[in-house]
Amino acid sequence: MGMRRTILSAIIVVMAGPGFAQTSLLPEDLQKTLRETNAIWQTGNLLANVKKMEESFTPLLLAKPKGDVIVESDISYGSDPKQKLDIYRPKAVIKEAPVVIFVHGGAYVMGDRNVNQAIYGNIPTWFARQGVLALSMSYRLAPAATYPSGADDVSAVVAWAKKNAARYGADPDKIFLVGHSAGATHVATYAFNKKVQPASGPGIAGMVLMSGRYRLNFDPKDPSGKFMQAYFGTDPAEYPDRSVINHIAGSTVPTFVVIAEYDNPGLDVSGAEIYAALCIDGKKCPRFTRLKDHNHLSMVHSFDTADEALGREILEFVTTKK
Repeated sequence: MGMRRTILSAIIVVMAGPGFAQTSLLPEDLQKTLRETNAIWQTGNLLANVKKMEESFTPLLLAKPKGDVIVESDISYGSDPKQKLDIYRPKAVIKEAPVVIFVHGGAYVMGDRNVNQAIYGNIPTWFARQGVLALSMSYRLAPAATYPSGADDVSAVVAWAKKNAARYGADPDKIFLVGHSAGATHVATYAFNKKVQPASGPGIAGMVLMSGRYRLNFDPKDPSGKFMQAYFGTDPAEYPDRSVINHIAGSTVPTFVVIAEYDNPGLDVSGAEIYAALCIDGKKCPRFTRLKDHNHLSMVHSFDTADEALGREILEFVTTKK
């Protein structure tokens, strides 16, 4: 155990350097708001900061023309009203294109694939512009739906994509999951925990985990702690088996771990920990980026703006042979 901790600590030190970002390409007023919000991200009111980011990015995203992207909305992948997805595809004909499925965040109890007319449609829109078939899904939320409903819904959308990708010109063997925050936890649970996968395995070509929670514990100081309990339950005895970190041994799914420089409390450490665990238990270090100058929300709101750094990294991950 001592050697494992030494290796983990060494890996986190190596990762401490900044990742790449292009916030300098954003409008000056947005850059200023971003700097001000970043400065209080972990000490201020998180919900107020989230609202500020939505208000700041939405006009910029709405102003961008969308005529090169075709959107099909409100497609059911299950019987629950929340089990819906939207399809984004380029107007140009695609052939054997990869499929990117975006899974939103929301602390397990809130959120939707469309927070407003721009967010989170900006993410699949950007991928569609790059010649990718992109899906954006909503999923059932706690407290009405509890563990492992989120991962089950990811499983259902992967099955839908496998069945339908080819008729849109995409390759059903090139499905990539991109999860953010709670969505990253659901993606990782599906990809790593055999208990929530089909017998044939997860059936994906890779996944991107953006600022998720991978080890469960309740911290009364964590502003999302009660939300975590609403989904995962209040019994700590159940947490080890429900923690993604304890199911990664032997996984061969290519993984890209992303955190923000100004992340929600603990989620940056969580990303560092799963990176280290994959290096040790997964026998292969995954790709990793610490997104400089971004916070927990701006990292996803910046898709389809001039700041394409993270999008380009993910696109390279998706399109490069592993």
